[in-house]
Amino acid sequence: MDEQVDILDEHGKPTGKSCLKSEAHRKGLLHPTVHIWLYTPDGRVLIQQRGKDKATHPLLWDVSVAGHVSAGEEIVAAAIREVAEEVGLTVSESDLEPLGTFKAIHKISEDFIDAELHHIFLCRLSVPLNLLTKQESEVEDLALVPLFKFAEETWGLASMGKYVPHGPTYYKTIIKEIKSRT
Repeated sequence: MDEQVDILDEHGKPTGKSCLKSEAHRKGLLHPTVHIWLYTPDGRVLIQQRGKDKATHPLLWDVSVAGHVSAGEEIVAAAIREVAEEVGLTVSESDLEPLGTFKAIHKISEDFIDAELHHIFLCRLSVPLNLLTKQESEVEDLALVPLFKFAEETWGLASMGKYVPHGPTYYKTIIKEIKSRT
């Protein structure tokens, strides 16, 4: 879906401008996204396999839930909306624990530069995996993996080609934060 997104400056501050997501990607304009990491009290993390028709990193495993923030939309509202859309789970603002932001710029092709400011949240998953409903157009599969296995596969980058390449700093931060809560 080609939605309107707000454009940010190099410091992540709103410029007051917005454009279609496709234009932001074509021009490499920084725009906000949300990443929500769902985890269980017993130390497992929910990962999603991206849909086969996604423009970036199709079929790679990624953050539990992620998405673009629509123009004018509040960050927390976008996080709540994306969790409902992608995994069919209703969460509230009090369920979301903000971890801060992470700037990521990936040159996909000459006319596709994905420049995103990820607003990262943790959220405790309190329902079994089989009660989640994946968004067919966006999500190929969902899996709950033990945090130690996830850390092994992303931190050491032992499974290059399995996960979206967010980089070791990003993954280390997520793993440390989840570990401190389980």
